[in-house]
Formats: sequence, C-alpha cells, structure tokens
Amino acid sequence: MGKLLHEFREFAVKGNVVDLAVGVIIGAAFGKIVDSLVNDVVMPLISRIVGKLDFSNLFLVLAEPPAGTPLTLDALKKAGVPVLAWGNFVTVAVNFLILAFVIFLMVKQVNRLRRLNAAPEAKAEPAPPPEDVQLLREIRDSLKTNGLPAAR
Repeated sequence: MGKLLHEFREFAVKGNVVDLAVGVIIGAAFGKIVDSLVNDVVMPLISRIVGKLDFSNLFLVLAEPPAGTPLTLDALKKAGVPVLAWGNFVTVAVNFLILAFVIFLMVKQVNRLRRLNAAPEAKAEPAPPPEDVQLLREIRDSLKTNGLPAAR
C-alpha cells in the first residue's frame, strides 16, 4: 500500500499533472468570460439584428404538461415535463464557437511571438562541425603544410 501511495504522489506532483490542473482552472474561468461575452454582448446584438430573440428560452415540449403549468422552460422542468431545450444547445454551441475562435487567435499570436523570438537565434553563427570532422580537417591541413600528399 505504501508503494502505491508513493507512486501516486510522484504522479500527482509531476509537472504535467500540475500544468494540466492549472489549465483546467484557467479554462473554467475563461469559460465564464466567454459565457458573459455570449450572453451579454453577442446574443443582444443578434437579437437586435434578428428581432427579439432569446435562444436559451426556445424549446419543444415532448409531453402534455399538467394543467395550470405555465409554458416556460423553468416551470416545465420543475413540473418534470420532458422538454427538448434546443435553444439552450444553440447558446452553448455559440459559446463553443466563440471560445474556439478566441483560442485560435491566442495560439496564432503565441506562435507568431515564438517565431519572432527564434529569428535572432537562426541568424547566429552556424553550429560548429562535429569533433571528428574538425580533426580530419586539421590532419588534412597538416599534411598540406608538411608537403606530404593528401590521401584520396
């Protein structure tokens, strides 16, 4: 049991696991920002262009609701009526598309910055040849200076 706990501790504190945990936490916070962007900025603009439209409240009732139940999504769900909330799906899909686009822009910018930072290194001197090649060149040069014919 002690060996298992030791292996788990090693696994849990490895850099990749910690990096993944940080990524998940930041991703969750970023998801809230995207939700706010969609719900507070994008959807009102779409509603302004298309008309009074709120995707999150669009649904299809799949069974007869009890008498007196208001035909709102929340009321129908509380009453236990099966509801196909396709508008909510559209909202989540729009959130995903915006999130994917923002991540694409971020990755594109990071790649551009990496290329800019890597450019000075690429213009630096080329790497010296391996040691064996240097030795062979020295032997060749020594043979030339001593007047001995170089091997072909």
